[in-house]
Amino acid sequence: MRVLAAMSGGVDSAVAAARAVEAGHDVVGVHLALSRAGGTLRAGSRGCCTIEDAMDARRAADKLGMPFYVWDFSERFRDDVIDDFVAEYRAGRTPNPCMRCNEKIKFAALLERALELGFDAVCTGHYATLVDTPEGRELHRASDTAKDQSYVLGVLTAEQLAHTYFPLGSTPSKALVRAEAEERGLSVAQKPDSHDICFIPDGDTRGWLADKVGAERGEILDRTGAVIGSHEGAHAFTVGQRRGLQLGVPAADGKPRFVLEVRPVNNTVVVGPKEALACSEIAGERFTWAGRAPSAASFACDVQIRAHADPVPATATLVDGVLTVRPDEPFDGVAPGQTAVLYDSTRVIGQFTIDRTVSAVPVEV
Repeated sequence: MRVLAAMSGGVDSAVAAARAVEAGHDVVGVHLALSRAGGTLRAGSRGCCTIEDAMDARRAADKLGMPFYVWDFSERFRDDVIDDFVAEYRAGRTPNPCMRCNEKIKFAALLERALELGFDAVCTGHYATLVDTPEGRELHRASDTAKDQSYVLGVLTAEQLAHTYFPLGSTPSKALVRAEAEERGLSVAQKPDSHDICFIPDGDTRGWLADKVGAERGEILDRTGAVIGSHEGAHAFTVGQRRGLQLGVPAADGKPRFVLEVRPVNNTVVVGPKEALACSEIAGERFTWAGRAPSAASFACDVQIRAHADPVPATATLVDGVLTVRPDEPFDGVAPGQTAVLYDSTRVIGQFTIDRTVSAVPVEV
């Protein structure tokens, strides 16, 4: 099998590529240049896809004796990930750029080019498992639940799953991957994992958004619509946030308040008690199925609303192009723009972007 190994410069993708070579595949390594900012260097464990990462990926490829290339995907990354991130915040939603990167870059743009060049599959260092069944290929959680990345891969379609390769999916722990890298003589064996948003390497998302979106003073309201404070820009707030509210009117019960809603149209932020974050329903129109689609319009599933959140039992219903999920127990602090991934035990059923939420706690007037 001809395999294109996507090499980020980290230990996971390096070991995944090594296993692909060891399995006898014809492997070519590629690093994606996602930024045209000259001199971009990694700062500690923040960010990824930097010049330093490209050099680390090249050293790993050389060690493995495989051809290596750097492909410039910066324009696609800007259009499909960065611009989408800004647009979502402008609309008062909370996006997940890693989901968009997997959806639009690693398993769309990259896979498309790989297939055009005659490769059979794209190999990555993601922790997830692929299972081939008579009904088609399925995406499942990894053996190492602490490192499981099936959530951020929930955007993959049946066609994309047919051309993916995850050599690390059955590995019991990240420690074993690092030990294997040491044994193979890979210089990235102890390289720290990347964190935060790769295109905001200093971690200052609020400052970065203020520069892109602009800051404008607005009002902070309680659930009844009463003005209880002001802010310097609604983009700086996310649902569930507690710190930095600077409210001028204390709550009647003396308890802290949390962001319940961001309204970009009139630049207001709505706050309320923690219990009001409980969500009894989520819905969205932008959904995909990871493999075969559900056979019924309504079905039981487990729903995960964040990369490391616990799955919640729920019932999903698809009517007139809208996928609605009602959890058995309310979700806590769900924001429009987040991704909900549906599971059947360990198998990923599909995902959707949350457009609408319904609070489980009525407004007291």
